[in-house]
Amino acid sequence: MYYHETVSGLADDPERLEQVYQAARREGESEAFQEAIHLHYQAAPDNLLFAAWFHRLKHTAQAARRHVVAWGWVVPLAAVNGLLFWWLSDDRYTIPIAGVRPGTSDDFLPAVFVLAGPIAAAFLLTYLVAVGRRRWWLAGLIGAALLASGAYVLWVYPRLGTRPFQEQYLTLTMLHLPLLAWAGIGIYLISGHRDPTTRFAFLIKSLEVFVMGGIFVIAGGLFTGITIGLFDALSVDVPRIVQRLIIAGGGGLIPVVASAVLYDPTIAPAEQSFDEGLGRLVALLMRLLLPLTLLVLVVYLGFIPFNFREPFVNRDVLIIYNGMLFAVMALVVGATPVRQADVSPRLGGWLRRAIGAVAILALFVSLYALAAILYRTSLDRLTPNRLAFIGWNVINIGLLFLVARAQWRPTSEPWLDRVFQAYRRGTVVYAAWSLVVVLALPWIFGFDRAAVETLPPALQDIVYEYAQPILLKCPASPHIYLLEDGTKRWVDSIETFNERGYVWRDVRSVSCTDLRAVPNGTSIPAGAGAPPTP
Repeated sequence: MYYHETVSGLADDPERLEQVYQAARREGESEAFQEAIHLHYQAAPDNLLFAAWFHRLKHTAQAARRHVVAWGWVVPLAAVNGLLFWWLSDDRYTIPIAGVRPGTSDDFLPAVFVLAGPIAAAFLLTYLVAVGRRRWWLAGLIGAALLASGAYVLWVYPRLGTRPFQEQYLTLTMLHLPLLAWAGIGIYLISGHRDPTTRFAFLIKSLEVFVMGGIFVIAGGLFTGITIGLFDALSVDVPRIVQRLIIAGGGGLIPVVASAVLYDPTIAPAEQSFDEGLGRLVALLMRLLLPLTLLVLVVYLGFIPFNFREPFVNRDVLIIYNGMLFAVMALVVGATPVRQADVSPRLGGWLRRAIGAVAILALFVSLYALAAILYRTSLDRLTPNRLAFIGWNVINIGLLFLVARAQWRPTSEPWLDRVFQAYRRGTVVYAAWSLVVVLALPWIFGFDRAAVETLPPALQDIVYEYAQPILLKCPASPHIYLLEDGTKRWVDSIETFNERGYVWRDVRSVSCTDLRAVPNGTSIPAGAGAPPTP
């Protein structure tokens, strides 16, 4: 209270304020003086003297606790992680697409692509525990759960049966297991600090780590390209095992090193440095991109009426839309300041309006993209990819609505607190949906493998190559049958065929002998009578 009252009377006396600060340092009251300055700066952010002292003390505090990387832990952990990545990239550990017929399979992708996220998270948690707060039990529980999720994917993916669905699920897990790994690390770091500011600070620090990782990837790619190019110029073939060591092994170094360089495990997420180095550059870049993004969205929305059907008929355009929406979400998060005091009132007001405008325009694009994917699903079928991205569209729409509402809703609560609440809800739903995608898709889209194994080999191959519904016809018969649960169900007429939403491209021609070998099931519709013999 003493320093609060003293500082209050020195708003226009820099020399006297300096004397009070030096006296506070001699008496060991620096924190009390700093708190007084902080309170007065919040109350009068336009006062240049208080603003100068606030940023001076903040810089002094950050310099006093300058982040020192614990290389003694980073180097061995990153090296072992890289060696694991290199080992799992070998052809012996390629994940096959399991064929319906026993003993048949097709190689799809190296196991490292699926297991990279959980493994890297386990090593990163080890680093955080060893250098920061020693909560081994929590880190061990999270690490074990993440590794178990990777093992679960390798165990359950054959349940999807058809080759397209197995490939889609494994590709989706390549994206969602790293998201779960990120969420697991977040749970560890914010445990005991559940306020919205801490969660948002973790988001911003994560964005910095991703940018740093991207820089490492670019540098590593240039190094690899130049190295292989030099050897190629000398007509020297670099052994594949060495190439894998450089690419996969080098990639394994990045998660641990990038995180250790930017994050100080000895302090909480909200106490990290955000206004210097890469953090300051990322925030500045995101804020500079806000008006450009706003302009692009306005122009794009203006052109939608002239190309309205494009995402409805072109899958590639729809994929670009979804990628753009995730980029906009990252931009909105990165442009948001961690603390109100980090920006001037004028800049804060500009950011508030720009973020709100971008969120509103992106909301319209999200609704447009959701309508397109629902339309394409209605014309064809629900697949693992479509279900996953329908979920992401719905989540992004909800989050964009909350962010826009937080900017414009009239209330006495500070706008940053409202935005942080929106982001807090968004991170929880992001992690929950990632978990649903990984755990539930094989059970939603799986089929009875035992029933399929009773079919003739030619029909088993059809089941393996194509998703449901599978419609069968033989050349000597006009009748069409739906293959379902190891039985054939007769479709009684073209009218029924059309009413059920079937399309002619799903009708597969098979031999009449194979078709007769399939047991009859209930006709479609159920009262249509006994099915004819093909």
